[in-house]
Amino acid sequence: MINKVILIGNLGQDPDMRSTQSGSTVANLRIATTERRKDRDGNWNDHTEWHSVVSFGRTAENVGKYCRKGKQIYVEGRLQTRKWQDRDGRDRYSTEVVADNIRFLSGGSSQGQGAYSGGGNYQNNAPAASNNGGWNQQQQAAPAPAAAEPMPYADDEEIPF
Repeated sequence: MINKVILIGNLGQDPDMRSTQSGSTVANLRIATTERRKDRDGNWNDHTEWHSVVSFGRTAENVGKYCRKGKQIYVEGRLQTRKWQDRDGRDRYSTEVVADNIRFLSGGSSQGQGAYSGGGNYQNNAPAASNNGGWNQQQQAAPAPAAAEPMPYADDEEIPF
């Protein structure tokens, strides 16, 4: 059986950063993907789908540090559905992507042309205390779309790899 999700989309809001009771960092993201569809009359329309993504550990820390609303990112992970109860005691369900790998593709719509790709890699099936630190310099970058934009950095020393 395979449970694999790959998304390239734009952040709809700044990451929501939290910590677990054990001190591990968690980042919750909302990512928009858009595709063009032809309607019954032959007109092209954009269809946007919103995705909930969660990341952990060093990847979450780096997402919180470098990602802001509008930035384009690559997400690789798996689908997971959680069951929870609302204030009225009714069962609710949330489906989200648990990110194993996040790569930063652009700096958002206000930047110039070009491409930047970097990324974090956190293996969610490993205990949080023994993850690989989030950044893996040996990995190949995800292919950036032609319209990808550079991620701005004030100084090369700020780049975490």
